[in-house]
Amino acid sequence: PVSHLCADLPPVGPTDLPLSLLEMGCSVVYYLILSFPPQLPHGLPPTSLNLEAEVEKQFLRDPAWLPIHDTDAAFQKDVRVDSLLNCTPSSLHSGLSVIRDPTTGMLLDFTEVLLEDTGLSAKNSLSLQRQPGPPSESLRGSNTNYPFLPDLLRVPPGLKAGMDFSDKGLSGNHDAVSSSSTSEKGKDVKSKPQEDPEENKKWAIPVNITSPCEDFHKRIPNPAFKWPFELDVFQKQAVLRLEAHDSVFVAAHTSAGKTVVAEYAIALSQKHMTRTIYTSPIKALSNQKFRDFKNTFGDVGLLTGDVQLSPEASCLIMTTEILRSMLYNGSEVIRDLEWVIFDEVHYINDAERGVVWEEVLIMLPEHVSIILLSATVPNALEFSEWIGRIKKRHIYVISTMKRPVPLEHYLYTGNSTKTQKEMFLLLDATGNFLTKGYYNAVDAKKERTSKHAQSFGTKNTSQNTSASQDRPVWLSLLHFLSERQQTPVVAFTFSRTRCDENARSLASMDLTTSVEKAEIHSFFQKSLSRLRGGDRQLPQILLMRDLLKRGIAVHHSGILPILKEVIEMLFSRGLVKVLFATETFAMGVNMPARTVVFDSIRKHDGTGFRNLLPGEYIQMAGRAGRRGLDATGTVIILCKTGVHDMGDLHVMMLGKPTVLQSQFRLTYTMILNLLRVEALRVTDMMRRSFSESHRDTQAHEKRIRQLKEKVSSLPPLDTEGQLSDLVPYYHTVTELRITTEALQRATLESVNGLKALSHLNALGVILQVSSDSVNRTFTALIICEKGNEEGEGNGPNAGALPHLYNTALFIPEGPCSHTVQKLKLQDISAITVKTLKVIPDRIIDNYNKRQQPRFRHDPPGQAISTATQELLRLAEANPGGVATLDPVNDLQLKSVDVVEGSMRLRLLQDSLRDFNCIHSPTFSEQYARVQERMGVQEELDKLLFLVSDQSLTLLPEYHQRIKVLQALKYVDSSNAVQLKGRVACQISSHELLLTELLFENALSPLAPEESAALLSCLVFTQNTQGIDRVLSVAQRIGELQRECGIAQSAEDFVGQFKFGLTEVVYCWARGMPFAEIAQLTDVQEGTVVRCIQRLDEVLKEVRQAARIVGDSVLGSKMEKASLAIRRDIVFTASLYTH
Repeated sequence: PVSHLCADLPPVGPTDLPLSLLEMGCSVVYYLILSFPPQLPHGLPPTSLNLEAEVEKQFLRDPAWLPIHDTDAAFQKDVRVDSLLNCTPSSLHSGLSVIRDPTTGMLLDFTEVLLEDTGLSAKNSLSLQRQPGPPSESLRGSNTNYPFLPDLLRVPPGLKAGMDFSDKGLSGNHDAVSSSSTSEKGKDVKSKPQEDPEENKKWAIPVNITSPCEDFHKRIPNPAFKWPFELDVFQKQAVLRLEAHDSVFVAAHTSAGKTVVAEYAIALSQKHMTRTIYTSPIKALSNQKFRDFKNTFGDVGLLTGDVQLSPEASCLIMTTEILRSMLYNGSEVIRDLEWVIFDEVHYINDAERGVVWEEVLIMLPEHVSIILLSATVPNALEFSEWIGRIKKRHIYVISTMKRPVPLEHYLYTGNSTKTQKEMFLLLDATGNFLTKGYYNAVDAKKERTSKHAQSFGTKNTSQNTSASQDRPVWLSLLHFLSERQQTPVVAFTFSRTRCDENARSLASMDLTTSVEKAEIHSFFQKSLSRLRGGDRQLPQILLMRDLLKRGIAVHHSGILPILKEVIEMLFSRGLVKVLFATETFAMGVNMPARTVVFDSIRKHDGTGFRNLLPGEYIQMAGRAGRRGLDATGTVIILCKTGVHDMGDLHVMMLGKPTVLQSQFRLTYTMILNLLRVEALRVTDMMRRSFSESHRDTQAHEKRIRQLKEKVSSLPPLDTEGQLSDLVPYYHTVTELRITTEALQRATLESVNGLKALSHLNALGVILQVSSDSVNRTFTALIICEKGNEEGEGNGPNAGALPHLYNTALFIPEGPCSHTVQKLKLQDISAITVKTLKVIPDRIIDNYNKRQQPRFRHDPPGQAISTATQELLRLAEANPGGVATLDPVNDLQLKSVDVVEGSMRLRLLQDSLRDFNCIHSPTFSEQYARVQERMGVQEELDKLLFLVSDQSLTLLPEYHQRIKVLQALKYVDSSNAVQLKGRVACQISSHELLLTELLFENALSPLAPEESAALLSCLVFTQNTQGIDRVLSVAQRIGELQRECGIAQSAEDFVGQFKFGLTEVVYCWARGMPFAEIAQLTDVQEGTVVRCIQRLDEVLKEVRQAARIVGDSVLGSKMEKASLAIRRDIVFTASLYTH
């Protein structure tokens, strides 16, 4: 603190004595101090100890000088052995219970009652009946705690009987609830429960919100919470479901009033004395909700990475990551939890953090009801079905497409005072796409560009313009809008620098009155009064103050957090008239405007430029129109260089929003946290994830049961004596069949050789090949016995044993006849070398003619009888089988599969002759039995595989990650978590790298500021002594992951650590003011602040980890580093939380 003191002293004046003189003191007068003056808190300064004590301390008490024989004199110490015997008392295993007189209630006696489960604690049990842990751990839990198992208590403690939660009550109960809600719904539901409830138990139940809900006040006479306005139908339906304690999924547009559902749940839990957790994806959103709910309910707490306000409140607002760590660490809050509200659920699509939502949903215990609030998504039902299935409870899906304030979408082509009114309606409030408006816009634009092109030569067609080119467009547009009183306006711009430039280019614009200016000024000063003097003079703050006074503001991640909040608050009061914002403004912050302007409809998504997705467009456009203030909201798309493509616009405005997709992936933290507890398995987590929700395990299991019964009911196999090799024979035949089919496919799909065929050992000739390449059919003429022309099997051999791969040809025994059939690929077994000359068209026509009843008995035509004779002659000439074309040599099919297949085929055909079972008299019926049994068995095995862990998509990656953990000694060979693993559980991101650095003592030689600077690479996301160390550890982990088969390359793994802010953080930790730091880097101020805030969380985690390892020096060093960076503007408390 000395430097600060000096800074506050006035400069040295002429009267001040030089410091050296003051230090020496005045050498003339001596005072004798008899009583201690009150000014010195610790008495007089220390004098030197007496000599004797000094000598004794050095020679007698020093272990090196101790006498060898007479040790008693050296130790005069009272020995207290019992101090070693301190252990915590074990819990009582019995309690007293009172016996009363049943009539009078008098006390008669006490009896001793044995208590059950007294040994359960957070360290050994997953049950909700375990003893509460120490109060210090009740909120966040501890990383040695077990989580609570996601299941239900059947019997309450102390009671004999409990609830039966089995399904039999479920269908009836749910029937009663639904049928009472609205008459129409009752009709659908009443007809259902007659079927077996197991058959089609749908977990997601769509709620019909078309019919008004008249009996709402009858059914809820005294609601837990009353609103000053009448609720919409969808809100009433949701409230009814909450009263019945059901889980709901509400999908509606922003500003449709989803918050009502959350508010009712909070009110209910206050009424029931339980707790509610409200989670949101973004910290800013959490802060805002905290303020809103605090005003409404009062009893509200906030938990984010760096803030903890009233954690004992009944409603806790937190980010999803914190809820996840509470679940893993078995926090006591979970016991009292009634509702968890997930806001902005469509965030589950976020590649980076979507997995956290899934983990939380999977880990929540069953007694917690879930409320999901989301923007409109097409697959709400599918998503709810998944949650219902893993939670085993119904989820009521309420989705509404209605907007309380309808939107009108315009194209704007103006760019000067003359053309400022050029605004064309493209999509009206009822959702009709008006092509006329589009063409008008094109014409208006063309008229100008053609003149422009004549005077300036070639036309500039690129979409990109500079801020100076945009300036006239913005000026004319904002002028036009403020004349029509269409402010406040949000202008979405997809680049931070562009936001700043656009705002700066409007230097001449002033949109506020003098009264508003005064209000803005006083609010701005009041909000920033917390900052230190130097921080108030930051260039960004001065610039923003200038802009705000004129009613203009900028909002993106590069703006300081406190400024962002000032801007949001001024905007919601309507004092900011134009806000240039990036997409993040639409994500969470609930700040509707009258008008939304799109600067462009293309954005950069980290890989390249693309058009906005319908979901993104709807989310942003939805900010237009304030409920109760505007009749319609206006959305304007700027056409700066030319009018956007009509197809693109149509897709963007009317396309389907993005579906919810699983971003589930394995993280080391998740694996270690689950391995820590024997009862939880990582595969269970994977099986329950949304990415595996397509596995309809219930249906599979039902089919498995049926098949198992079928197998047990089949007659036993007779595999004695001659039939002993029946089963291997079956397997050989099966393999032969599969190989043959593969070969046939290859042969017949190849271009070469489709001439003549021998089919089922009956000769036939191909007449015509269909052109359809997917299901190609061959029309063929085949010889058969007279009277058997209609036979499905084309000849008698089909009904017999197709497995007897004998090559003897079929020769009709009676008079020879023929049939013409369409064959599939599988029906053709080989192609002969011989070819016949036939006239296909005539044969087909003749055959088709003779299929009609009146020509049934005509003799076959000339063409057919010739062909039949030829085929018969061929068959009689070579009874042992005709020479067939070899796919490899004759047809020139040289691909590996074909070559291997044909070799395998020869082997198998030869091996068939060696089986004994063929000669058995009962062979055919036994074989049929085997075939049936094996068919059932194969289907069963396939289903069992689908239900088993082996079919999980992420299973190979799980094994690879376990290999990495074993190689780094985080878990041992039996997957028990070791010390390193315990440390890594503490750390939420980059757990391997941090733990390795910790165990290699890489941070020990560094000063606190240096270690803070070094760790900044873990939290900084844009593009310097210990850096090599970090990179080498990262390289090592990256290479190990490659070896164990994980797809990420070592370069990518190392590349994610960026050292751009190392110097900045170092200077900040050394105490440099923020204004100077901002000069050190071109990274925007807001980004720096966020990086330092996240760094503080990392330092806390490392401190925790160091404590587990027992490295107290490192722990205190991290604390020092943390204190060094927690100051001034970076850690100013949010305005919303005051």
